Amino acid sequence: MALQKLRDMLDKKEISAVELTETYLDRIKEKDTKINSYITVCNESAISEAKNAQKVIDSGRSTAFTGIPVSVKDNICTKGIKTTCASKMLEDFVPPYDATVAKKLKNNNAVILGKTNMDEFAMGGSSQTSYFGGVKNPFDTSRVPGGSSGGAAASVSADLCAAALGSDTGGSVRQPASFCGVTGLKPTYGTVSRWGLIAFASSLDQIGVVAKSAEDTGYILNGIYGYDENDATTSKKSTGDYNCLVGSNISNLKIGIPKEFFGDGLDDEVKKAVLNAAEYYKKLGCEIVEVSLPCLEYAVSAYYLISSAEAASNLSRFDGIKYGLRSGLGENFNDLIANSRREGFGNEVKRRIMLGNYALCSGYYDAYYKNATRIRTELKAEYAKIFEECDVILTPTAPTTAYKIGQQENDPVKMYLADIYTVTVNIAGLPAISTTCSYDTNGMPIGMSLIGKSFDEKTLIAVCDRFEKDFERKEAVL
Repeated sequence: MALQKLRDMLDKKEISAVELTETYLDRIKEKDTKINSYITVCNESAISEAKNAQKVIDSGRSTAFTGIPVSVKDNICTKGIKTTCASKMLEDFVPPYDATVAKKLKNNNAVILGKTNMDEFAMGGSSQTSYFGGVKNPFDTSRVPGGSSGGAAASVSADLCAAALGSDTGGSVRQPASFCGVTGLKPTYGTVSRWGLIAFASSLDQIGVVAKSAEDTGYILNGIYGYDENDATTSKKSTGDYNCLVGSNISNLKIGIPKEFFGDGLDDEVKKAVLNAAEYYKKLGCEIVEVSLPCLEYAVSAYYLISSAEAASNLSRFDGIKYGLRSGLGENFNDLIANSRREGFGNEVKRRIMLGNYALCSGYYDAYYKNATRIRTELKAEYAKIFEECDVILTPTAPTTAYKIGQQENDPVKMYLADIYTVTVNIAGLPAISTTCSYDTNGMPIGMSLIGKSFDEKTLIAVCDRFEKDFERKEAVL
């Protein structure tokens, strides 16, 4: 149900915050055994937060979030609630503080239903690398929900929360939103504070939103954006009021179609659906412009070198002494650290740590990491050139729809190449939103993405909303 509809129901006392929360908790208890979207469900604290929210509503001081039940990805710190990153390494970690976004949710009297499942330390595109078991797609439980924010997307798709917070390092909000038939927004880098987000790749990570619609992502973004003195990478350029252009005339916009996104490797049904969406905008009066992003062929390589190098650095703190699981084995300091990491990290995390350390080694740094940063600079320049001519860019979100569980997880190269259409946005620090534009012959959602200029989420949300208003979205049936 749309957030504005829930807001009206709560404010008109058609339902209480406690009743709404109990409805979601009951549905989680009944349905989540099938999809495993939550790692931790906060039954007691959620009811307590709902009671406090109802007092605010009764006093007439409610805000957009008051009493709205949401889920939070399990790599975002929540005071007093386990934050595991879906890893054995942090299986019992209970943060003593709230991430900035969690604090903002609580300050606005939102109700946190629980912490959602994910790929371990956000490393993956299927949500199958979780120590707590893989997540299943609500449209077809034999298929993956995407990743790494698969639990967030699945929880929204299955109506196990009203909206969700996720994190997006290379498409980790948008790709699962595409696979699960919902809307995912990755804001401009620096729009939302990362303080309290357990880091994967610091120059790429950005907290994003998964919801039922573009307009709903705007409501959530309004509550979590903004400069944070605890995070030096946040920007003061973010202005809020992200739904101010919803419903406005978009017929004068120019929409770029990068030819490289529609070449080999793209599923025919996905290609047809996204090009049909381009025709929809053309009929509205928008000008469709063919553009080029030549660096796309190098984007995946650059992304995995940069992200793995930063991951190797960020995860070095988990040694079993300062942070993380401590092994009971080891006769000396070095053995203790090695055994703690061997026992605590899963295979995909180990793989990326090894790749990152290799890329940063003396003798390989210039050949790999330094060249990856050059590609980043070139990608930013190519996007800047496109945006001199266009207002937004339309692309597929992923080359295929959701695939069968076990089909690709054992082939790292195939898994990594599946990120080709999403990683450029993170490398360039741009905003992007994914929404459903059709369904394939198996009934699985097909996602399209809109990419915008830095700090221009308002236009993205308006353009996406216009399409959604005329598109008949299907609901997952569990």
